[in-house]
Amino acid sequence: MLGSYMSNKEYINFLAALLYKYRAKHLWILLISSFLVTLISSFFFLSASIKKHTLENLESQADFVVQKYRAGKVEDMPKEWIEGFSAIKGVKKITPRVYGMHFYDPGETYFMIVGLDLQNEHSLWKFKKAFPNIDVEEFLSKENMIIGKGVKQLFDYYEYKDYYTFRPPDRSKQKVYFHSEFDADTQIFTNDMIIMDMKLAKKILGLKEGYFSDIAIDIQSKEVLEDVRTALILSHFDMRIISKDYMRTHYENLFNYKGGVFLALYIFSLITFLLILYQRYSNIKDFDAKEIAILRVCGWKISDVIYLKLAENFIVAFVSYMLGVILAYVYVYIFKAPLLKEIFLGFKNLENTSAFSPSVELSSLFGVFFLFIVPFMLVILIPVWKISISEPVEVLR
Repeated sequence: MLGSYMSNKEYINFLAALLYKYRAKHLWILLISSFLVTLISSFFFLSASIKKHTLENLESQADFVVQKYRAGKVEDMPKEWIEGFSAIKGVKKITPRVYGMHFYDPGETYFMIVGLDLQNEHSLWKFKKAFPNIDVEEFLSKENMIIGKGVKQLFDYYEYKDYYTFRPPDRSKQKVYFHSEFDADTQIFTNDMIIMDMKLAKKILGLKEGYFSDIAIDIQSKEVLEDVRTALILSHFDMRIISKDYMRTHYENLFNYKGGVFLALYIFSLITFLLILYQRYSNIKDFDAKEIAILRVCGWKISDVIYLKLAENFIVAFVSYMLGVILAYVYVYIFKAPLLKEIFLGFKNLENTSAFSPSVELSSLFGVFFLFIVPFMLVILIPVWKISISEPVEVLR
């Protein structure tokens, strides 16, 4: 054992001396390793945060969204359909919805316009919950709107001070005033969103009276979910039904797909780095080999030499991992993950400058640890073992 010829303190001092002696070699390994760990950890941090926000937001959505769907296109839904849906056993609440995209030509961007029926008790309750500081009567006193952070930044850039004039499909002009903004913590979803009264939204989007974009349906309990779905399917054949469960599965598959692509790129980069590292240690320099031979001559066992070299490189690997995780945390949650967030949030529309709330999946971090540390140590072990089993006298000649 090591303790037979060297105390623990001496062993640690000797290990520290080796790290200092080969600091140049360890430094470039640490830099590249930290970069790889930062890359994959940043992805996991960002993915976990957006996934958490998305699934939490999904839980507040209706159980079904029903759209009129014909020839591969979504059409406006007539008001008469609501009465038929209300008669279905198990339906708890029906909420007609109005929304659509408005193209802003100078900026070549789109706004998502959402119309709220604040005469409806449920819609009014949700509005007050989302905007507790807004007086509803004041909001409805004139043509007002609530805008997302991205919309506000665009309007500021083009120097719209108090209002914006929309151009509905009938070529008229509709002046709408800025009332307030969405909170920053909702920016992931509301960055390009505009909320206004439903009648005003219908006018701007060109919806006819008595028509809606789609209908949200809440059910009484999970036990009647399939019965309600079947009844909806049988009620109309030119219709598409989107369930909350389907959306949850869709989002999870989307995150898993992007995660798989990113993980594949990381593994490819890691393998390339490990091959370079293996080549470096396979062509072990004379003084490295002589150092191992001298230790053998001094009475060190093969296992002792291997443990020493593994300990030396494990420290480098572990420091690289911890540094990479810390840098990833700072990059995502403090600097808002520039460039990388575009993979999830897109970059063709308004720039999203939202901050991400910390969300750490320990299983992912442990996965990165073993995926990085184990191959790293194996790459070091093989060349060191080969030189350790060689005859010390032959190596020293």
